[in-house]
Amino acid sequence: MFRKTTFALAAAASLMAGAAFAQDGSKDIVDTAVDAGNFETLVAAVQAAELVETLKGDGPFTVFAPTDEAFAALPEGTVETLLEPENKDQLTSILTYHVVPGKVMSGDLSDGMEAETVQGSTVTIDLGDGVMVNDANVTTADIETSNGVIHVIDKVIMPEG
Repeated sequence: MFRKTTFALAAAASLMAGAAFAQDGSKDIVDTAVDAGNFETLVAAVQAAELVETLKGDGPFTVFAPTDEAFAALPEGTVETLLEPENKDQLTSILTYHVVPGKVMSGDLSDGMEAETVQGSTVTIDLGDGVMVNDANVTTADIETSNGVIHVIDKVIMPEG
């Protein structure tokens, strides 16, 4: 009973979170994230890394988008340090690790699947208990945009090295 209730609550939360997005896919990835209102840190990071034009480009792209809460969970001072101009390369590496070329919908995923990111490393998909990308949970999936898809995640994923 507890599992069913938990699943129902998680599904309802996911649906409510998804309602904040323009579901018609008429806006690009950046504009969709801006309009959602819970990706201010991600948008600021994309601007600092000078990736706005890329993510507004033709794509298609699949973006695993950490929420503001995900960025807030990083050790104190991490976001501020990454946003400094001298750390642009590191910030770009982290952000491009959240992007996979092509449009990968949740129905395209398989357990243990690996996907190469724009950064060059791979992320691993785990379907064992919900959907996870590395160690981040996908909280809202398949938010279609005019140039790809956004999957909301609850943690900032970091490339190795």
